[in-house]
Amino acid sequence: MTRAFRWLFPHPLLSVVLVIVWVLLQNQITAGMVVFGIILGIIIPRLTAIWWPEKPKAFRITKMVPYTLLVLWDIIYANFQVAWIIITVPNSKLRPAWIVIPLELKQPEAITILAGTITLTPGTVSADLSDEGHSLLVHVLHTDDPDAVRDDIKQRYEARLLEIFS
Repeated sequence: MTRAFRWLFPHPLLSVVLVIVWVLLQNQITAGMVVFGIILGIIIPRLTAIWWPEKPKAFRITKMVPYTLLVLWDIIYANFQVAWIIITVPNSKLRPAWIVIPLELKQPEAITILAGTITLTPGTVSADLSDEGHSLLVHVLHTDDPDAVRDDIKQRYEARLLEIFS
């Protein structure tokens, strides 16, 4: 891409998404709304470009699609699990836990996706990332075996993210 294009569109995909979202929010497609969406698609990424990190060096989109489907399935399944816990387990018998998950991931984008995945899945919340980025602190609503939860997160999510970002 030329320097002028890169300066005008620092994040081209974001620009396209902004235009589409703007037009969809308007509930009608008119020339004025499309032009205004294009203006927003140019101005917003340009003004926020200084806060965006560089692109990850390696990213496999073909591996991200199955990961996304897995996460969606886990979110649906975890909703039922949490509902069952709420209905059947009295508060006095809940076994919440704080779990430290050592990370093999090094890229900030991959760690962010892992933390977001954990938080999006009902019953778990990413609470903190160590200063060095070597471990993630996760709170679990109810578990009999914190080590199994840690191992599950590492095998189910982190291993796949290592493949995606390598």
